[in-house]
Amino acid sequence: MLKARAVIAVTAAALLAGEGYAADLAAGRGTFGPPNVASPGRDTTRELRWDSGTASWLVAWYSGAGSWVGNDFDISTIKTYPFVRTVRVYSYPAWPNRSWDGCRIGIYSFARGVPGAMIWPTSGQGKFVKGNMPGYGWNDFAVNWALPRGVRTFLPAVEQFYNYPNCDAHAVDNNRSFLRHSWAYHQGVWQPNSNEFGYYNVMLRVVMDDEHNPGVAPTSIGRVKALYY
Repeated sequence: MLKARAVIAVTAAALLAGEGYAADLAAGRGTFGPPNVASPGRDTTRELRWDSGTASWLVAWYSGAGSWVGNDFDISTIKTYPFVRTVRVYSYPAWPNRSWDGCRIGIYSFARGVPGAMIWPTSGQGKFVKGNMPGYGWNDFAVNWALPRGVRTFLPAVEQFYNYPNCDAHAVDNNRSFLRHSWAYHQGVWQPNSNEFGYYNVMLRVVMDDEHNPGVAPTSIGRVKALYY
């Protein structure tokens, strides 16, 4: 179980007494309007996700540098979409310190059911980005990179980068059923995402693109839903 994280409840149902985790956590409660959820908007793109679309908690490590969370995806049945257009991260600028501080994104290999080495950026160092949403919702970060030939499984991820409270948090959804596609890298180890609250599915998505493959007809969205919904 991952420890030493700070957390805020974003729904009343998720409100827990801070006393139970006082040694490890700082807890807070907020009242928020509906999230601003943008659509990829083109038939040439497909958004892949595991989350429900509704956040339950925002989570931050006290020591954030080198700590990542991400989701694994398998595009074996949507082979016409090998181009990673965008990584989308759900977050909120007003917690824990009322500003966007910045984080890093990257894409890791994912073979034989476990995360591996970073494959994008090819330097092996994450790309530093900053959120741009005025409220809580999806922040889109450009990748614009084609998966290497033959690669069909991968894990896009986000690094907290800064320490709490001068950092940007990541979100987990409101589905208590862990779909077992969310991972956390903390203190040098990848493991299935875990926390003290019972919500584990990380709200991180990826938009795939086929416009760099002219002449290839888009795959049915129904096949994508069958995979990821």
